[in-house]
Amino acid sequence: MLALTAVCACAQGTDSSFGPAKFLGERSCSSSSCHGGAGNNRDQYIVWSKYDYHHARPFATLETARAERIAGALNLGDPARSPACTVCHAPFQTVPSGELAEGVEITQGVSCESCHGRAEKWLRGHTRHDWSHPDRVHAGMRDLKNLYVRANTCAACHQTLDSNIRRAGHPELIFELDGQAVSQPRHWPTHEDKPGPQIWLVGQAAALREMSWQLIREKTSDPDLTARWAALVWLLQLAGQAESHLPTLEAGPMAPTPERLEAVRRWSDQFAKATADFGWSEGLTRKSLALLANTSDAFTDQKISNPIHARRAERLVLALDRLLAALGDAAASSASPRVLDRLFDDVQSLPDFDPKQFAKDVQQLRASASGLLGSN
Repeated sequence: MLALTAVCACAQGTDSSFGPAKFLGERSCSSSSCHGGAGNNRDQYIVWSKYDYHHARPFATLETARAERIAGALNLGDPARSPACTVCHAPFQTVPSGELAEGVEITQGVSCESCHGRAEKWLRGHTRHDWSHPDRVHAGMRDLKNLYVRANTCAACHQTLDSNIRRAGHPELIFELDGQAVSQPRHWPTHEDKPGPQIWLVGQAAALREMSWQLIREKTSDPDLTARWAALVWLLQLAGQAESHLPTLEAGPMAPTPERLEAVRRWSDQFAKATADFGWSEGLTRKSLALLANTSDAFTDQKISNPIHARRAERLVLALDRLLAALGDAAASSASPRVLDRLFDDVQSLPDFDPKQFAKDVQQLRASASGLLGSN
């Protein structure tokens, strides 16, 4: 038995199936009998390739004059070949050639495996009726039903942007998992999704973790990123009061010291995991809405700088939007959507942000939504 065990162990150690799985590329999913056909569970490739421009064709962005200007300002060379750009716009470029199947090209952009994981070890088996979801995950398919995993998959590219690249002209990134998923052409069954507010909150916690990590590693301070970080700390601390089981952040300075950044990074990661795990209810949506709609006084605090007020307002409006959207017809029948439009107008230009006007409009939103609010 010992000899047999040793032989088996040796055989497993030399089995290529225990090495890194290969990326097989979009073609492995695109046949009409798989995800390139018509009908339910058959058109995912069609939806991605024809309608999801931001994920199917981000490589083309690197060939524009704007991309060349940004790369030129930072001495990055050809943006279509620079890892600083392709890491998000053409992820396959940084993959070792031995881990790419023959015919896979970097121009595929953010394709199936960028989100679902390297397909070599799960492609053939994932349609088998005797494979459960855990079986597919064990074979290497990414568990996107888990909101924590889903947020982590998206946040790296949708939230983290090097400050130098942003200052050189790249659009600012604001990660909001629920709202951005709703605006994305859908290629997945929506009936399996968790409630929108839960998706939103997990995404915000993941965004804060990424911001904290970025501020820790950047060598020069970035006042704009710091203001965004402080605003999101404020919002998550407030939103966390709706559920007693969520972790709380220990008291500390608002300033992003290395110690504080690390504490916030750990807390926001725990917050994201905890929020992904518990059951969400409509009552929790209403309670969260009540907490966030009761913030007008926060925008009259003159000890808070206007840039931080503006960034708080920006995050708050996005949060209110997702919470009201989750209440559907009940919210639509109130005056809340019209007041919410005014709040969006208030944050349209952050340099011109008026905290007093915003506070008045938040008060009006609370009044218009009084019938929707839960106890806080």
